Amino acid sequence: MTRRPPARVAVLLAGALLLGGCVYYNGMYNTNRLAKSARKAERDGRTFEATSLWGQVVTRAESLQVRHPRSKYASEASVLRGLALERLGQCQAAIAPLGSLSMITRSDDLTEEAALALGRCQLEQGDPAQADLAFVRLIETSDSARRHEARFQRARALRMTGRYEEAVVLMRQAPDPRSRNDLLLALAGSGRSDEAFALADSLMATNDSTLAWDSLVVALGRENPRTASALVGRLAKDPGLTAEIRARRLYEDALRLAAVDSAQSWARLEETARMADAGESGERARLQLLRARLADARTTDDLAVPRDSLAAMAGRTSGVAVEAGQLESTLATLQTLADSASPGAPEGDLRLFLGAESARDTAGAPRLAAGLFRRLADEWPASPYAPKALLAADLLDPAAADSFRVRLDSLYADSPYLAVARGEDAPGYQQLEDSLEAYAVSQLGRASGRPSPGVRRGLPPAAPGARPRPGERPGAETPAPRRRLEP
Repeated sequence: MTRRPPARVAVLLAGALLLGGCVYYNGMYNTNRLAKSARKAERDGRTFEATSLWGQVVTRAESLQVRHPRSKYASEASVLRGLALERLGQCQAAIAPLGSLSMITRSDDLTEEAALALGRCQLEQGDPAQADLAFVRLIETSDSARRHEARFQRARALRMTGRYEEAVVLMRQAPDPRSRNDLLLALAGSGRSDEAFALADSLMATNDSTLAWDSLVVALGRENPRTASALVGRLAKDPGLTAEIRARRLYEDALRLAAVDSAQSWARLEETARMADAGESGERARLQLLRARLADARTTDDLAVPRDSLAAMAGRTSGVAVEAGQLESTLATLQTLADSASPGAPEGDLRLFLGAESARDTAGAPRLAAGLFRRLADEWPASPYAPKALLAADLLDPAAADSFRVRLDSLYADSPYLAVARGEDAPGYQQLEDSLEAYAVSQLGRASGRPSPGVRRGLPPAAPGARPRPGERPGAETPAPRRRLEP
């Protein structure tokens, strides 16, 4: 027979449960009161006080969750904590507790405020699709302020997910000064370039310093480099713009255009390079132009003029001085090959091979590199590296592929390099590679103990004469030639 607890014990147990419930209820009441005070401080412009109050909300709400995880108020405490974290700018930490909104069935000020906070944080964290779901539930709310904010934020989310037409419609239905950048991007994204440029012109005419033109150009450039370039051209007409800012925008525009319009990219680089007081961007543009022109070099004599320009650039104080100096040093070494790698010179074949790799990989001069590889095979036909040089030249000069193949098959059929290219065992291959790398190390200076950056071990996996697929980087031995900007 089960014994009932004495009446006094039962009364004490009931009192403890009642007291615990009251304590929790009071805790929630005080947390909500702190949140209310924080909102009022925000409205009154008392930012420091609001931050302090929201910090207390985080602490109180977290304490309630830990002590009473199964309470019916647990979800509300979690949402309050997430809301406070969002107000404190801690969106990454706020998203999880704000996710407790799905556990709250009622619709009131707290849930709507938290939905806005959740959407804003999801936008900030780069998830506009999820943010849109949070904003949708509020675009018809009876609270005018929250309705306006939800429509503004949803228009941003639509634009970020590529739903440009819907974004334009919503931004025009609910105009907001903050939406100017997004409206311009949405107009451009939907193909309404004329409207986008008209808006840009009107915004420039107001000379509003709050407009983040650089961020706008970058965002637009990710979606449409040509439209972004047209905007850069308009911005360049601003008479109040400093030469340094104008040059930076033109240089960055050239980099964006390189993949879609090489001629216009080249023109932008030249425009930047010609500008007076262009600063760092001018130097970078000049270096890019020099690198592009090196792609046309066919002999070491063609390196003289670029080398002089690089030497002058290396002597100036700029962020590209070190890079220019290193490139100038490479060209200087290449110019010595006429004598140091002539037939009969000690280890001339090794010097010539490394020079050809340096011309290809460091100088970005594929035509010169192909010529140097051919020269090795012509002047050092007995060198064990002649077939490797022909394989490298084959990748750089497709027009001569047939002649390279004939020479390889007729003169070097037993070469370890051809064996490796055919997928066969090659006992002498590793020894040749080690010797080449050891020589490269000695040329850098025995104290460094590091292989030359131009040394490429191994061969491409394709058979002799095989062409890489379009856009594919060739094998480990021969990287793709540097892309040339066509004038």
